[in-house]
Amino acid sequence: MIVIRTPELASLRELAAIAEAPVINARTRSNHPCETLGDLAYISNRRGGIDGLKIAGVAPDANILRSWVEASISLPIEVVQVYPDDWHVNDPALLNLNFRLSTDMRELEDADVIFTDSWPGGVPEGEVADYRISAEVLDRCRPDAVFIPCPPVARGQEVTADAMAHPACQSREAKAFLLHAQNALMEWIVGWPGVSASR
Repeated sequence: MIVIRTPELASLRELAAIAEAPVINARTRSNHPCETLGDLAYISNRRGGIDGLKIAGVAPDANILRSWVEASISLPIEVVQVYPDDWHVNDPALLNLNFRLSTDMRELEDADVIFTDSWPGGVPEGEVADYRISAEVLDRCRPDAVFIPCPPVARGQEVTADAMAHPACQSREAKAFLLHAQNALMEWIVGWPGVSASR
């Protein structure tokens, strides 16, 4: 088994095509599936399942958001990207019936899960400041909503300090599931017929 972090998804695919052992994507610039898998494991444990959940991603088109969109292709969840148009996902391979684009922060008010990612590098603050998550924003959301900002978090940018202290913020608890989810993934892969950890 090979677990790899590499900038380019194409490099990972090239390795997977020639490797005799299974290859796990631990992160690329294009996606970060293990991170999303860990969050999903936490959400499922907390809520008893994931079917029909509305997931609001206040994030640019980058690896965290893309992994959630990839999840929406296979899983019974709705993912909504809430961000300015210039940073919306436009990859045709990711567009699907369970994924929507929006610029309206009111989408968060009925979301089951809200996640954030870092602001795009070099972006003028005025272009994305309205998409900063604060305690006031979270107060308008469902009382059982779960807020999972992706670390490392930049307080004063995508989140405020009071949002990180809000009862809805479950970042620490959710990320504690990451190790368990990755271990479960490896155990599942090793359990495939004809696969072993050393192959």
